[in-house]
Amino acid sequence: MELTYRNVNGYLLPNLCVEDMPPLGKYGMLRRSYLRQHRSGTYTGMLLSGKLHPHLQEIDRQATEMVERLTTQMARQQNVTEQLKATDQPRWVGMMNSIKAAAEEIVLNELIYT
Repeated sequence: MELTYRNVNGYLLPNLCVEDMPPLGKYGMLRRSYLRQHRSGTYTGMLLSGKLHPHLQEIDRQATEMVERLTTQMARQQNVTEQLKATDQPRWVGMMNSIKAAAEEIVLNELIYT
């Protein structure tokens, strides 16, 4: 990465610009917060090298896919079906909420907070 500079009142300041980057999802933002608070050296190094945002996007993508996959698998294992949804919707909602919370807990521990 080559830097160019501009002269402002006798000081050379780098011409820095931020590229337009797509917004981060829930898991990317959680990972960024974790790195900033608990792994500041890693966070700063990745930020300065330009690797932070791509890393956060990849973590967000992986985490989202993992939550969806785990939710589907756990729902299948616990026999949470469309038939249950049609016959006992409150029970279905409660079970799906529990399943999603468990899947998110796994993702947070395996991908985000490591």
